Amino acid sequence: MADENTFLDAFPAWLRTLADDAVALAGLLAAESTPVGARRAIAGGLNYLFKSLDLVPDGIDDIGYLDDAFVLRIAARDALAQEGAGTADLKGTLQRLAADVPTIEAFLGDDQARLEAYVRTLAKGAARGRTVADIVDQVDVRREFVSDIHAFAKSYEAPSFHRDQKTLVKMKSFLAARLPAA
Repeated sequence: MADENTFLDAFPAWLRTLADDAVALAGLLAAESTPVGARRAIAGGLNYLFKSLDLVPDGIDDIGYLDDAFVLRIAARDALAQEGAGTADLKGTLQRLAADVPTIEAFLGDDQARLEAYVRTLAKGAARGRTVADIVDQVDVRREFVSDIHAFAKSYEAPSFHRDQKTLVKMKSFLAARLPAA
């Protein structure tokens, strides 16, 4: 396992940039040049922000949005792996977020595979009545969705994150209990 301080440094930074990360991904989703496979992965990750029952309830102090930050990073990595996603305009944001996935892997250990499987299912899911397929295939739905992402970002306030081992234990416990079995 990586040094605990790695997580205690990274996780609050991810919470502080969550809104900006979401807006950056929404820009890629909106771009007509983004390949469909990459759009699907991005839309699944972004749609997770609006799930009413996500893995860690958003109102939980310290960690309520940390699962969202994890999901966006895994979705970015999955989008980057899609055919045609290696273009320069996509790579910056996707590579930056995907580069954090090894930190999540080090933190979750055996539960990483369950989280990755869960993130892949998001491409088949829906939130606020919008499926990922609708977002990807229908320009008007995508435009409205991107607008909602911007509204989320504008209203988002990064929660405090206590640099304490108990916070890490709480996050691991939530994910271990809430992730679907492999």
